Amino acid sequence: MIRTATCALLAAFLLAGCGEKKEEQAASNDQAATTAPAAAPAAAGGKIGNCDVVGPKGSIPIASPAKAGQLTVEVSLPAPIWWNGDTPEAIKDGMEYCLAAEIAFRAGFEKLEVVNVGWDPLVTGQTSGFDLAMSEISITDERKKVVDFSVPYFSSDIGVLSRTDKPIDDKNIKEVTVGVQQATTGATFATDTLKLTKVQVYPDQGDMFTALRAGQIDAAITDTSIVLAEEVRGEGKIKVPGQYKTGESYGALYPKGGANNATIDKIIQSIIDDGTMKKLGEKYLAAAWGKDPATLPYWNP
Repeated sequence: MIRTATCALLAAFLLAGCGEKKEEQAASNDQAATTAPAAAPAAAGGKIGNCDVVGPKGSIPIASPAKAGQLTVEVSLPAPIWWNGDTPEAIKDGMEYCLAAEIAFRAGFEKLEVVNVGWDPLVTGQTSGFDLAMSEISITDERKKVVDFSVPYFSSDIGVLSRTDKPIDDKNIKEVTVGVQQATTGATFATDTLKLTKVQVYPDQGDMFTALRAGQIDAAITDTSIVLAEEVRGEGKIKVPGQYKTGESYGALYPKGGANNATIDKIIQSIIDDGTMKKLGEKYLAAAWGKDPATLPYWNP
């Protein structure tokens, strides 16, 4: 029953807002469009890592990838469920990894290189030599000043993760020590909207969650999708007591003005349109969360 409800809700999470964002993105994509070579006859699906790619292979070819013969994708690890593994070499599946694999296949490649980078350099446009990045990155106007984004492929709100030995609610959260990850929308929400004063900032989410389990902070604030995944890993010692409605959307991050941005956007839209995105969500997210995110109470800021 819960699994069925979660799968139904994922359709909304994975598709919400895509239409209006697509129109907004189109103008900037037109500027970056490039002429791709004619597609070779499409090949049937196959595998990249442990991901079943359905293709068709080379249906929307990329003219000049960052590195010849492959798709190069950046991520900031760890990112469990989305990227299953602690190092690029270990990752063979996960929601965003398999999405990247599908993009690579439709672009005409069977090789996918994963590059681990720091979160702050990633979202501030300080990295180079990649085709796209996916790391549960929320699309924001501030980030658009230095990077470009794809059409959105996932909708997420802001969730609260707390220790089970120290109950947190929408009242006492303003009195406890809260962890946030540097340069995230969760960090901005905690300080600017919630006006929290006891805030500890961490360079990556792994450090933040380690601090929570060690009792160094009382709660952690970041995307609901991320804290739900961490709750599953927490062996009953941490839980998600609530969330805040923010209407965020994840998108693939592109180099600013990249020549392949428009082409990759077409690939991602095709993955959404033919139902492949929904199937990836059902396989990797619904099974991992074990609960319907809609059952979590929404707190007032």
